[in-house]
Parts: sequence; structure tokens; C-alpha cells
Amino acid sequence: MKKMSFLDKLKKDNEEPMTQKNKKSHIPFRLNLLFFVIFGLFVALIVRLGYLQIAEGQEYAKKAEENSALKIKSSAPRGEIYDAKGNLLAGNKANLAITYTRGKKVQTKDLVPIANKVNDLIHVPADELTERDKKDYWLADPENLKSAQKRLTDKDKLDEKGNKITDEGILYVKTVEKVTPEEINFDEHTLQAATIFKRMNSVGELNTAFIKNEGVTQDEIAIIGENTSEIAGVSTGVDWDREYPNDTDIMSLLGKVSSQKAGLPAEEADEYIAKGYELNDRVGTSYLEKQYEDVLQGKKGISEVTLDSKGKTVTQTPVTEGEKGENLKLTIDMAFQAKVEEVVREQYQQLLATGNAAYSDGAYAVVMDPKTGAVMAMVGLDRDLATNELTSNPLATINSAFEPGSVVKGATISAGYEQGVITGNDVLIDEPLQIFGSEQKSSVFNRIPGNQIPLSAEKALEYSSNAYMMKLVLKMMNTDYQYNMQLPYQQGDPTLFNVLRKAFGEYGMGVSTGIDLPGESTGVSNKDFDSDKAPMPGLLLDLSFGQYDTYTAMQLAQYASTVANGGTRYAPHVVEGIYDNNTDGKLGELKEEIKPKELNKVDINTEQMQIIQNGFYDVVHGSGAFTTGQSMQGAKLDMAAKTGTAETNVGEHSTYNSNVVAYAPYNDPEIAVSVILPHLTSESTRPNQMMAKAIVDAYADYKQQ
Repeated sequence: MKKMSFLDKLKKDNEEPMTQKNKKSHIPFRLNLLFFVIFGLFVALIVRLGYLQIAEGQEYAKKAEENSALKIKSSAPRGEIYDAKGNLLAGNKANLAITYTRGKKVQTKDLVPIANKVNDLIHVPADELTERDKKDYWLADPENLKSAQKRLTDKDKLDEKGNKITDEGILYVKTVEKVTPEEINFDEHTLQAATIFKRMNSVGELNTAFIKNEGVTQDEIAIIGENTSEIAGVSTGVDWDREYPNDTDIMSLLGKVSSQKAGLPAEEADEYIAKGYELNDRVGTSYLEKQYEDVLQGKKGISEVTLDSKGKTVTQTPVTEGEKGENLKLTIDMAFQAKVEEVVREQYQQLLATGNAAYSDGAYAVVMDPKTGAVMAMVGLDRDLATNELTSNPLATINSAFEPGSVVKGATISAGYEQGVITGNDVLIDEPLQIFGSEQKSSVFNRIPGNQIPLSAEKALEYSSNAYMMKLVLKMMNTDYQYNMQLPYQQGDPTLFNVLRKAFGEYGMGVSTGIDLPGESTGVSNKDFDSDKAPMPGLLLDLSFGQYDTYTAMQLAQYASTVANGGTRYAPHVVEGIYDNNTDGKLGELKEEIKPKELNKVDINTEQMQIIQNGFYDVVHGSGAFTTGQSMQGAKLDMAAKTGTAETNVGEHSTYNSNVVAYAPYNDPEIAVSVILPHLTSESTRPNQMMAKAIVDAYADYKQQ
């Protein structure tokens, strides 16, 4: 190894310090860069904190306050329902109540001591508890729960595939099965505690349930108030029940309201929750209460609830009072409704007394304003065939349908106009018709084969000619009648059925009337014509004079109204307006008037409608040998009408639907009337006409009053 010289050593010593110096010169730069980055981050953090504190400080303070002082909602009384004269039909009765508002993080085990304490303080009658209700109460005690859980076997803790069950809900269900009958053999006092527990446990966080809302005494209110510190979440309040001060036959029209126990209907719960309802809210479940739920439902009151660190309710302070729902005023005057029912009931009972109604379902009538669609009366009497007992059921006028008979003939002529097979008061020959594959079809007044009677459209209505209507249908097929002819339409072809039904629908028959009530029937549009069986050529002809499809009394009243007003179909409505509350919470000022709702106009011209109206007038005032409605002459208001008789059967018994549609006064109609008397054994006394005339007279008397 070569030995380093003195000069080499000196050179090496001089080079090393220079290298160290160069290395050290890079250190301050890196540190400066690091310090600069850290400084920048601190500046950004300070700016952000300043923004949150200054710009959004109030918002976060508000959220912080809400976390400690939460707001909950409480129910308010529903709006009330009044008749056309302002008489109360459905009101509210205030009841003292004991309530429970569930706090956050409250578990079932927390409810047991509260329920037991409340049970010691007040009397709450026990519900009909299910076995599961009792087991839930028993298992809410932590010691009982542990005891039952120990009974679970290793197999119980495995699913069908042998995997360990981790779902607490499934394990709880298995634990419930381990509770013995002896352990839930409660005495009456314990059943009462279990009832209280069940009601408290029925609501989620920050929702309120009624522990007791019937028969609460002032003493119980005072006792609860004195012990609020020991029964967290329990308070006093007011509940509301529907009351009906005037027992009328239209009670079923008003509908029902669910109880808090039932809450929202299961099939509509999601829809209501989306609107802000709670599961235990009471809502209208049928008819007016349901149709006008958004109007009748009150605005909930708001209370501020403070919670302790465990989420239990400490105090509950009202912030805003609830607001009662808006009120409904009906188009129906109870006095007139009662008079129409009296007419229908008395005359129907006469039919029962004579035996003419031995197989009849009941009697149905509707009175309507033809210019607005306002329903003035709707009477339905359902009859128990075994006992002859009559039950008032006005809703049958919208959901019970019957064969109408010849009342539809005005609409059949209208179809003839629309199809262009007649244009005015055209004359056709009335004669019995023999169609191949069908029995002879004829008008009641002309059943002699070969007997020919020329009739205009007006006379066809006055005499109620079946043959005229059938020949209109033949013209729609581009053919003329010949004895034993085959109808030129294919089996299963619904075209002409649809043509007739479209025209009928323009008057309200076979379609929804648009009434402001749920549950309406549109009747039955039969489908025998498109079956795969042998052709039934007579059915299309039967439809033309009302012997095939079925309609309700409300549909026939809309039909009569459409003829009466010259061809405009208005939706029937039973609510006249929506009203505010006055200072006493009763019917206040009009907020929204329910205006006439035009659905369509009949597709014929004014002159053609006048011919139909003339025919209706002649039905009552004609003097011919075959005029059908002369029994309605002499009414207190000048009537126009169309009678109808549908041949029906009850078992082996031949019966008749005795019907009529009418309006009055003829020159300026104020009311339209429909009457359906199904399954009578005789029409000799003209019961349909006598009833319609009596209803018009009742209206004339009512108007004078």
C-alpha cells in the first residue's frame, strides 16, 4: 500500500470542510419550506374556524340548541261538518288525556318502571292483550330477559344453514317463545300495567301516545302533575273524539276516522308519512272524512321538550297551539233529506204491505241541482229479505247498480244523432222484431207480429218504443230490418257496443260521475258479446233499451240533469264549500266555494237536444193511448221524465226494476230526480212515478218554506 505524502494529506484536509459546508447550506432551505407549509395550514385553519364562528355561528348554535331542546308535535281537532243550513253533523268532543312522549335513546326496559308507576297513580282499564303483548311486557324487565335468554339452546342460535344468528330481532323472537304461560298469567293490576307499557311502547322517539284518553278525571290530572319528576315523559293534555249531535240518515255519508290505536291505514301509510303524518295519527278512512282529509286534518301544536343526558324527557313546554282543521258545509239540507227519505220509506212500505216488493232489495233515490251538480238528497233503503227490516244507506245510491230499463232511451236517440242515422224528429216504424237466434223483441204496447206504428223520435220517447231504439242500432249497422234476419256484426266485435256506451257515458251512465266521494261504482258493462261461445245477437239490441248494463241511482240522476240543462254533464258534489273557523271554533267565513265542474258536453246540437227534452215532457203531459208517464201529471212543479221498466229475475221469480228519471220545472229546471225500485212483482200502481212526483212535491214545499 502506497504511503500518503504530506502534501496529499494537506490537500485532503482542505477538501473535506468544503464538502460539509456545501451539505449544510441545503438544510436551512428545506426547513424554511417546511415552516412555510405549516404556517399556511395554520392560516387556513384559522380562516375556516373564523368563518364557521362568524358566518355560520348562529346556524350551529341553533342546531346545538335543538339537540338539547327538541320540538315535538301534538294532534289538533279535526274540522267539523255542517249541512246546507249550518246544522252541525260531525263535531268534536274534547277529552282530558294522559300522554307519554318518548325521548331519545329510550329502551323498552326504561318504560317498565314508568308504566308501573303510572299504574299505581291512576286507573287505566286493561286492553284485550295478546299473548305477545304480555310476553313483551314481561321481557322488558332485564332480569326476566336474561332468564329467558338462558333457555336458548345452541341450536336455537343457529339459522337453517347452521350459521350463528347475529340478528337481534330474530333472537328476540326466539326468546319470546321461551316465555312460559305461567310467567304471563298476570293479575288484573299487572294487566293494566302491561296495557300502559304497550301504549307507551307503540311510538318511536319524540312521538306522543295516549296512555289514557277516555274517562280521565280532574283528580288524575292533578296526580300526574304532582309526580312528573318520577314519570319522565308522562304529561297531561287534551284529546278529541268525533261526536254526532244530530242522528240523521246521512251519517254513513260522513265516513269514519281511525282511532289513535289503529293509526294510519297500513295500505296507505307510506303516502301519509310522505305528507308528514305519524304512524299513530288519526285520519279519515272512508267517504267525506277520507275525501277531504287534507282539509279536515288540523295543524299540529308544537311543544319544546328538554332531554337529560340519557335522552329522557325532563320538561315539555307548549310553544304554539294546534289549529283546528277547516270545516265543510254540505249541499244537503238535513230537513229536505229527511223529507225525501220519508217519502221513499212510506211508499216502499206500501209496496211491502201489498206484496209487490217481496223480492226487492230496497229503494233508492237521488235529487240533484241540474245546473251545478249539487246533490240535494241521496236516499238509500236496504231491505233485509228475511226480516223486512229497512236500513238507511245513502251510499247505496253510488255503489249499488241495477238494470235501468227504458230510462236510457234519450241517450240511445242521442247515439243515433251522433252516428248520423237520424238527424231530427225522424219517423221509424214500431213493430215486433224477430232476429235470428233470438226471441221476439217488441215494445210493450205493440206485441202483435206485423202490426206497424209509425213513430217520431219524440213519440218513441213518450210511448217508450223498444222497436225504435233497436232500429236505430240496425241503421248503425247499415242495414234495415227483415224478419228473422241475422245481425251483420261479427261474434266478439264490440264496436257498436262501444258506440252506444260512449253516448250513454256522455250522460253519466256506465262511467264515473266524478262525485266527491270515494268508493263509487260505475255499474256493470257486460261482456257476453265477446265470449267464445255461440253468438248472442240480441244483446246489442237489449243494450239499446236498457236491458243489459247496470247503473246507479247517482248515474241516472246525472243523466236526468244533463238532459235538463241542455247537454252539459256536471260532476255531482255533496260539499258546497270549505269554511274557516270563527272565534268559537264553529263554522266561520267561506274560504273556498266548490264550483260546478263541467265534465263534458253531449255531442249533439241544440235542436236535437230539444227533441229529446220534448219527448221527456210528452212522457208526462202526452195524451196518447200509450203515453207512459201520465201518473206524474199534477205535480206542484211541471215535470218532464222518462220511465223505465227492466225485466229481471230473482231465482225462479219474474220481477221488474221500476225506475224513472225526471226534472222540474220543465221550463227552468231546479231539480233532477232518479228513482230505482228493484225486483218488484208488479208495476200496476206505477210506484216509480208516484215516488218521483212525491219527491218533486216535497221539494216545492221545501222551497216555499
